[in-house]
Amino acid sequence: MLQLDYDREQILQVIDKVTRKTLAMDLTWDWPCGVAYYGVSRAYKTTGNKDYLNMLIQWADEYIELGLPDWTVNTCAMGHVMITLYEETGNQKYWDIVMSKVDYLQNHALRFGDNVLQHTVSVANDFPEQAWADTLFMAAFFLLRVGSKLNDQAMIQDALNQYYWHIKYLQDPSTGFWFHGYNNVKQDHMSGLYWGRANAWGAYTMSQVKPLLKDWYLYPQCMDVECSLRDQLAALKLVQTENGLWRTVLDDEESYEEVSASCGIAAAMINNGNPLHTKYVQKALKGILENISEDGRVLGVSGGTAVMKDREGYRNIPKDWIQGWGQGLALAFLSDMIK
Repeated sequence: MLQLDYDREQILQVIDKVTRKTLAMDLTWDWPCGVAYYGVSRAYKTTGNKDYLNMLIQWADEYIELGLPDWTVNTCAMGHVMITLYEETGNQKYWDIVMSKVDYLQNHALRFGDNVLQHTVSVANDFPEQAWADTLFMAAFFLLRVGSKLNDQAMIQDALNQYYWHIKYLQDPSTGFWFHGYNNVKQDHMSGLYWGRANAWGAYTMSQVKPLLKDWYLYPQCMDVECSLRDQLAALKLVQTENGLWRTVLDDEESYEEVSASCGIAAAMINNGNPLHTKYVQKALKGILENISEDGRVLGVSGGTAVMKDREGYRNIPKDWIQGWGQGLALAFLSDMIK
C-alpha cells in the first residue's frame, strides 16, 4: 500500500472545482465527453455529491432527446457514464444505450488480426488495421466493466483479448514504454515514439483489471496485464520530471510536460499499489495540483492527437485549451487519491 500525505479537504475542494467546470463545458457525445464524464462519475462515487449526478442526468436526458450519433470506438467512451447513470437511477434507457454500444463493438466494429478492434474516430475507415492505445479506454475497459457486471464470460474474454493484443502490439519490451499506435498493414509503429497519453491509456486501464475481476488469476491474459503494467510503471518512474509530471514524448527532454498523461500514469500507480511508487505519486500530486486553476481548468493538456508523423508533430500539439480528457483524467486521479 502507498503511504501518501495529502490534505483530504483540499482534494475535495479541487474535485468540486474541476467537476463543476467540466459540467459547464459544451461537450458533445464523443470521446472527450466520455473521458470527462467518466471522471465526473468517479468524483460522484467518491464524494457522494448528488449535484454531480443530477447534472449528469440532466445533460444525458437532453442529449438523448436530441438524438445520438452513430457508434465508433471513440463514441463508445460515453458508455462509462451510462453505466453509472443506470446503476444510480435504475432507468432502463441508460442500460439500453450501454448494450447498444456493446452490440456495436461485438458485432459491427471493424476488427483485424486476432479479433483486435481497429481504432475508429468516425463511421469511415479512417485508420485501416491500426491499433491505438486509446482503444483500451474507449472500448476494452468499457467491455470489461459491462462483462464483469453481467458475469458474461464471452464479453470478459473479448475485453481481455483486446488488452492482450494491444500489449503485444504497443509495448516495447526493451524499454517497457508503449508506442502510440501500430499499423498492421505495414507491420510498424508509424512514428515509433512513446507518446505520454498513450502510456496513460495503457497504464490506467490495465490498473483497472484486477479490481473488476474477482478471480482475476484464473484468466491467463491477466498475467500479461500484470507483468506489462509492472514493467511499464518501472520504466515510467525513471522519466518523471522534477515537477512531478511526464512529457508528451516520454523520453524527449525538449517536449513539454503534459498533465493528462501525468494524471493517468499517477492514477495507475495508485491503483497498482506498489509502495515503492509512493514518492512518485506524491511528487505527481504536487505537480498536478499546480496545474489546476482556481476556476477548475486542468492546464497543460495536449489537444486531440492522431499518430503523428514525427517528434515535431507531437511537440507542436497545442496545450493552451481546456480539454474534456484532461478534466476527466484529473478527476480520476484525485478520486483515487482519497478513495
